[in-house]
Amino acid sequence: MSNQSILRITRELSEIQRGSDLSLAVACRDIDVRHVRALIIGPPDTPYEFGFFEFTVKFTRGQSSHGGTDDGEYPTKAPSVTAITTNGGRTRFNPNIYAGGRVCLSILGTWRGERGEEWSSAQGLESILISIQSLMSQNPYENEPGFEDAKSDYDKRNQQNTSPRISVIERLEGYLNISKGKPPGVTVYNAEEDFQSNAVEAPFEPFKDLCKRRFLWYYESYMMSIDKELKEHKDNDPFDKMPFEGPGNIMEGTFQYSSLKKRLQAIYDKLQEEALSWAEEGRVAVQKEMSIASNLQRQFEQIVENYKKNDAITLDLELVDKNPFVWQLVLFGRPMTNLDGGVFRILIYLSPKFPDVLPRIKFETPIFHHRVSPTGVLCYDAARKEDLRSHIEAIIEAIEEESPAYDPRTLVNPEAAKLFWGTPEDKKMYNRKLRRSVQDSTE
Repeated sequence: MSNQSILRITRELSEIQRGSDLSLAVACRDIDVRHVRALIIGPPDTPYEFGFFEFTVKFTRGQSSHGGTDDGEYPTKAPSVTAITTNGGRTRFNPNIYAGGRVCLSILGTWRGERGEEWSSAQGLESILISIQSLMSQNPYENEPGFEDAKSDYDKRNQQNTSPRISVIERLEGYLNISKGKPPGVTVYNAEEDFQSNAVEAPFEPFKDLCKRRFLWYYESYMMSIDKELKEHKDNDPFDKMPFEGPGNIMEGTFQYSSLKKRLQAIYDKLQEEALSWAEEGRVAVQKEMSIASNLQRQFEQIVENYKKNDAITLDLELVDKNPFVWQLVLFGRPMTNLDGGVFRILIYLSPKFPDVLPRIKFETPIFHHRVSPTGVLCYDAARKEDLRSHIEAIIEAIEEESPAYDPRTLVNPEAAKLFWGTPEDKKMYNRKLRRSVQDSTE
C-alpha cells in the first residue's frame, strides 16, 4: 500500500477519533492501519437504540506493476466492511447486514445502487460508517429490496428484543464475566469470538471501556424501552417471522423482556462495583509508588492551583481519604444561572489504567438535569482524555450550558430531556424541577 494511501487512512482515523460524533468510534493496531475496527452506536428512536454494533474495515493493499497507485488501492477503491456483531454468525440485524457479516451498500459495491450512489474517492471511512448507520432506521424492513411499500412492523418488534440482548447485554456480560442468572443455552458474548468467526486475524478489543461508559449513560433508556415492550409482549411469545428470512438468515427466538431487565440491572450493579474497586487498587498503587499514582497526584495539585486563580468558577476539589484515585468535586452554582446557590457534590473515580480507562463520574447530590441520569451518572465528553483538567472543564460545561444544541445521544435523563425540549410549558416545568433540586442541594 502506498504512503499516500496510508496517510489518508491515518488522517481519517484521527478525524473520527477527535470528532464530536458520539455514535462513531474507530481503532486499529499501531502496526497496521489497513485493518480497522469500527463501532456504530444505534440511533435513538429506532429498534437499534444505543446498541453497540461492531465492524471490521479492511483496506486492500494495492499492487501496481508500474510503480504508481494501483486502481484497487484506497481511496480509488472502497474498503471491504464486515459486521462482527452477529451473535457468532447466527443473527441478522438488518436486511442489509447479514448474519455472515456481509454489508450490502451501494457505495461499497456490494449492492447495485442508483447512478451517483457508487463509490468515489471523495468519500471516506466516516461516510461509510454514516451510511451503515442510516440503515438502522425506525423500520429497517423498508431496507429490504422489493418491500419498499411494506407497512409491516414485524422486524421492528423482533429487533427490539434481539438488538439490546446481543449488542448490549451479552456484550457487557462478556466484558464483566457475568454468567449467572441467564436463561439456559445463552452464551456470554465474546467480541473476540465474533471477530474470529468472520475469519479475520487476531482478536482485538478496543471499545471495552467506551461501551461500559455508554451503558451507564443509556441505562435508563434501556430500562424504559424494556418496560414499554413488557406491556406489549408476554415472556416466551415467539418472534414474528420476517418475509425476507430464509436459510442462513433467520431471527429465531422468543420474547424474554423480564429476563433482559434483570440482566441490565446486574450489569449496572457490576459496573458500579468496578468503579468502587478502583479506590483499593489505587491505594495499592500508591504503596507501590507506581507512576500512575504520582501522575494523578501531580495533576490534582496542578488543577487545584489553577482554580485558585480562576474567579469565574467556584469549586472545591479534594482527594477522598487522600487517595489520588478518588476525587471529590464540590461545584457551587454561579449567580444569574439556573444553578445559582446550588452546592453539588460530585465523585470522580479513577482507574489505575487511566487514561486507557476513563473516569466514572457520579453526582452524589441529586439534580434534575438532562445530562445527569436519575442514578447520578453524568454524560460528558472531555476533549483531552489524558488531561484531568479537561475532564473537570467538560463536567462543568455539561452542567452549566443553558442553551445546548439538541443531541439525543447526550440525554441520559429521559424525563428531564422530554421537558427541556418540549412545549414552552414543559420547559417551564423543567426549570421549576431544576431549581427545586438546586434549592434542595443546600439542605
